[in-house]
Amino acid sequence: MFILGRRHLLLFCLLLGCVTAESIIATVGEDVTLICNYNAKYYGKLSTCWGRGAIPNSGCANEVIKSDGTSVISRLSERYLFRGNVGEGDVSLTIRQVEEGDSGTYGCRVEIPGWFNDHKHQLTLTVVAVRPNALKVEPREVKERTVTVRWTPVFDGGKPITAYRIDLKNKQASWDTAVTTEVSNPELTQLTLVDLRPAKTYNLRMFAINSVGMSEASNVLTVTTKEAAPEGPPLDMQLEALTPHSIKVTWKPPRLDQRNGVLRSYSISYREYDSTGSQFKRWQHVSVTATRELESVILSNLKPSARYGVIIQAKTNAGIGPPSTAPLCSTLDEVHTTSTASTITSTSTAAITWIHDTTSLTSVHTTSTIETVTAATVWGESTTSVTSGNSTLNSVPPDPPVVELKEVKDNTISLVWTPGFEGDSPITGYYLECKAVNASWDYRKTVVDFSSNQTEATIIEINPSTYNIRMFAKNSLGTSTASNVLTITTVEAGHPKGDLPATISTDTHAAANVEESHSGHLAAIVVPVVLVVLVVAIVTTWQLRRIKQKKGSLNMWLTNGALRYRGSESLQEL
Repeated sequence: MFILGRRHLLLFCLLLGCVTAESIIATVGEDVTLICNYNAKYYGKLSTCWGRGAIPNSGCANEVIKSDGTSVISRLSERYLFRGNVGEGDVSLTIRQVEEGDSGTYGCRVEIPGWFNDHKHQLTLTVVAVRPNALKVEPREVKERTVTVRWTPVFDGGKPITAYRIDLKNKQASWDTAVTTEVSNPELTQLTLVDLRPAKTYNLRMFAINSVGMSEASNVLTVTTKEAAPEGPPLDMQLEALTPHSIKVTWKPPRLDQRNGVLRSYSISYREYDSTGSQFKRWQHVSVTATRELESVILSNLKPSARYGVIIQAKTNAGIGPPSTAPLCSTLDEVHTTSTASTITSTSTAAITWIHDTTSLTSVHTTSTIETVTAATVWGESTTSVTSGNSTLNSVPPDPPVVELKEVKDNTISLVWTPGFEGDSPITGYYLECKAVNASWDYRKTVVDFSSNQTEATIIEINPSTYNIRMFAKNSLGTSTASNVLTITTVEAGHPKGDLPATISTDTHAAANVEESHSGHLAAIVVPVVLVVLVVAIVTTWQLRRIKQKKGSLNMWLTNGALRYRGSESLQEL
């Protein structure tokens, strides 16, 4: 056994030069300083070097920086520097913004004249990755039912960001109730949340995720969606004939969750019907300010023994809602001095089509205001066309884009689109429409705008369901026709789902609205539809055979839920 005493150890250090060592742990992105000093007052200014790896018998291995005792004479990179006073013996090495690859052994050698006199100091540096920095989120656009947010990329902690997490909740609720969505697209810098409620205040926060973990929460964004027209009709509408010349109308506001904002007023429309109820006259209108939970107005200057129909619609600053109606109510007979007043309970209708005329009405009720008649209800179909005397035959709007589904993950939808012909003016933007699959485009839920240079987007659907999505292109001359229609099914985040492929419609126009009809005509509608389907199937089979004979083959397949084709013939011909 070899035993080295203190005197022998001192002699050994003098002969061979002792190496002191220590370990340092740092995180990615930090500036790290490795300490090394000597007594410049005693030895004078000496040459110093730093290298990577164990210190050899002379010089420095894999040298990264060197000083002549006064200044730096060489360095491997601008990341290596002496921040101390070299002339006074402070030759500590600073490495700027360390990376995991900077981990390892570093050696400092101070060249002291004489044999085995060099001062050697060795350190082991370990650089570890950390979680990403917190995001700073800001609103980009707020609409009635959508919110688009954006953020600036942050330091990833030394490991690539793999996903973002978004939490959304009502302002008054706790974060435990938040809707949480994780988006696995690290390239995103903005996204749009859809299917929100109008005139509601939400809190939103985000997190960045890498392989080490999840960042701290971002700033909490508080956004209030814009108002929209009411979704529901006024409730409990009742008509009561008071005299031969007046009818009292009472009602309550729409349901609270269907008001979509602050109710400002009500539009009361009424008109006279003949004795059979099949003929009607022009509508007259009264506007009443919304002030209380039980509203009323008295319609006066009516004809005796006449039948009147009344509808009521609620208004916000954003628009007017659907009507509430009641059966016809008759004014009292002028011949009789006494009469029993009749009370009629309301029902709700789905829609009104308006045409222009001009009639005015004066009401003696103190809460009513007089307004000029600007519309009348027509319970049939109407067609409106507008012709401009200044239109130019060569003014061509753009073609619609071709929309494809990139990915559906839980309640997150990723879309990509290809612009079409821009027409006679450059495309200035796009907008997307979204609706429930069984609804008409007249009742679309969401409209999202995009800039002209965008060709893809990620949308978070807050209420998972099945939706139709289509897009339009815009330029200074007008708006394109509708693009192809995507039918997409989303589910709640983390919810197990079966095979729910999204489909793409080959129809490049908006879906036509289907008017309601009486149950007695059901058979007359079903039979022609079945015949049409059979004819279309026969024609399609014949076309496919003709194309195959003409061009050889036509291959179609689904990629990410989008129908694609290969072949010389266009699918439009099918």
